[in-house]
This record gives sequence, structure tokens and C-alpha cells, in this order.
Amino acid sequence: MIQPAVPINEKERLNALSAIELLQGVSEEEFDNITQLASYICKTPISLITLVEDEKNWFKSNHGGPPITETERKYSHCGHAILEPGNVMEVKDTRQDKRFCDNPFTTNPDLPILYYAGMPLLDNDGFAIGTLCVLDTKINRLSDEQKTALKNLAKQVEKLFELRRKNLHLEKVKKQLDDHNSLLKDFAGVVSHDMKMPLANMIITADLIKARYKNNVDEKGQQLLLNLKKSALKLSDYINGILNHYESDRIVASEEVEFNLHHLLEDIIDLLNITDNCEINFPPENMLLKCNRAALGQIFINLINNSIKYNNKDKIVIDIESAMDENHYYFTVTDNGIGIPEDQLSNIFKLFKTLYVTDRQGNQGNGIGLSTVKKLVESLDGKISVSSVLGESTSFKFDIKRA
Repeated sequence: MIQPAVPINEKERLNALSAIELLQGVSEEEFDNITQLASYICKTPISLITLVEDEKNWFKSNHGGPPITETERKYSHCGHAILEPGNVMEVKDTRQDKRFCDNPFTTNPDLPILYYAGMPLLDNDGFAIGTLCVLDTKINRLSDEQKTALKNLAKQVEKLFELRRKNLHLEKVKKQLDDHNSLLKDFAGVVSHDMKMPLANMIITADLIKARYKNNVDEKGQQLLLNLKKSALKLSDYINGILNHYESDRIVASEEVEFNLHHLLEDIIDLLNITDNCEINFPPENMLLKCNRAALGQIFINLINNSIKYNNKDKIVIDIESAMDENHYYFTVTDNGIGIPEDQLSNIFKLFKTLYVTDRQGNQGNGIGLSTVKKLVESLDGKISVSSVLGESTSFKFDIKRA
């Protein structure tokens, strides 16, 4: 018996095998299908996908062979096969080959391996990491067509290996992006929270100066204080938007509960403390819902608040409709506000995208609210859309999955 030689690129070859991170001893259907097909085409009882490590071989797929998962490399047929990448190594009678004549697999009285044919499996850089091989307990010989088929099947195994390597790479990239995104979210949260108190102090201080020193500050100074307060309020609103956006993941994680739609809407109206001349029409039916109340409430808060802010009518009218089927709840929020230009409808759900229009108090939006709404809706396995008539109305339709 002659033990297989070690390839000159052994280190790189082993690194290539390790990079695929195949699960040893775990049967996978896509590999088992190939070994089953190889045995059928080559008319052999045994077919293996063998991976050659530094001291052992182990079988990614074992069709028809003994119930073992690995063998020692020094007795390996495949260890010899990988020395000639690109070629099928065929041994018609192992008893007549000096490399295998007294090999334990050849001399095994219960299951002698007298025939072997193996096609090396190459990674994307050409390193032979194993073989697709067929074995028989009697002398055999493959036809040219069978050898071609074995090569083609080996290429399919190589494609599975490469696909796995790429998926592993994408998973690692995704994890890195998730980690970076998590850090950014934490950073945004910390900075936003830390900025809220100084901003609140600025707003209060501006009001105090204006009230206490009103006789000492001329009209221009009063206007400057007003501008300072407006800027601080706008920045505060911006920070609150960022916090709501990044806290939406936490909101979505809230438990699903049963509640009445009208009760939810009444709580939202109380929370918004609406002072404008505003009529909000509830759906005729007070549906009993079972879903994420916190998330649905945040969606309605943003949509109703926008309907009030971006409205130039003397009387604000907001109509809310609802329906449901076996799988989803459906909602519509329609207002008689300023509307949205048709060429901007596709942009309004993008984070930080604004329409460069002012609200009822003359302030410009920050492009966070509707992005948060879309994120919440999609997190609840739903979709949202918008339609609008400029100067007349805007209608948001969305659905969420029932619990």
C-alpha cells in the first residue's frame, strides 16, 4: 500500500475547505440527491462526497456505504485522487494497483472495495478539497459517458460549495451591518436623550427672558427670542421624531392584546390635545381588534397629527374607516388638507425626505414621521399606500396582520 502524498498547496487547500464551514455528520438533501444520482448513473452500489482534511476524510454524503462518517486519510483513495485536479481517477481493480492492493478497504472480507472512481471537487480558486466518488465491491469500469456525467455532477457539488461560501460571506456582512446599525441606533438614542434637556431649558429661558425683560428688550430683540424658541422647538420635534423612529422596533415587540378601535382612537385624541377646529369621524363599527395596540396607536398618532398639521382649511375634517377579513385589518385615514403633489407621492415614506412645505403653524416637517409609520406597518406584516388630490385631500390606506 502507498499512502497518498501531501499536495504542495496543502495549507491553502485546507483553508479553502475550512472557509466553506460545512456541517460534519449532518445530512443535507441537495448533496444526498447528487450521490444517489451518481450511483444510479455509474451503476455502483456506493457513492460518496468525501472531504479530505489533514488527517482524516469525512463524508458529506454517503449513499449505500457503511454507516460511518469518516476514515483515516492514510488509507484514502480520495487522498490520491485530489493529487490530479480536473481528472477522474479510476481504479478498475484495487487488488492490481500497488497503491491499494493491501489497503484495509481492499482486504476487508465483509465489504471489499475493489473498484473506485473519483472526481476531485475544486473550490473557486482551484484547490481540491475532496471528491465525488463511486465505489463497488466488484471489478468495474465506467464508460466515457458515465465519466462525463460524474464530472458534471461534481460541478454541481462545487456550485453548492460556492453558494454556501457566498451565503456565509453575506451572513457575516449582514451581521456586521446589523452591529453597526445597532451602534448607530444606540448613539442616536443617547445623543437625542441628552439633547432634550438643554433644548427644554433653551425654550423655557427664551420665554422667561421675554416675560421678565419685556420692557428692556426692543421689538427686534423680542423677534430674536421668538426665533430662538421656534428653532429650539423645531429641533426638539426633530429629536422626538428620531427617538420614535428608532424605538419603533421596541414598540413592535410589544404584546398583542384585545381592544376596541374606538377606545384606541379616543385615547389618541386625548393625547394629541387638539385645539384647532377639528372634526374626526370614527368608523361606524367599533371593531374588536387583537394585534399590537402600541404599534397601531403610534401609526394613528402620526397620521392624524399630520392630517391636522398640514391642513389650511378653517375646519379640519378627518375620516377614519376600517374593515377586516380572515387575515388582516384594513384602515383608511382621509383628511381635507393641503394634499400632496403627484410627483412627490413616491417619496413621502423615505426617511428625512420632506416636501418643503410648512404646516399650520408655519413650521417645516423633518421627514421622519411617515417613514416611521411605514416601518411600523411593514413590521406588522402589512402595507401602506397614499393617494391625494392637491389642495383638497389626502388618503392613507394601510393594513396589518391579525393575531
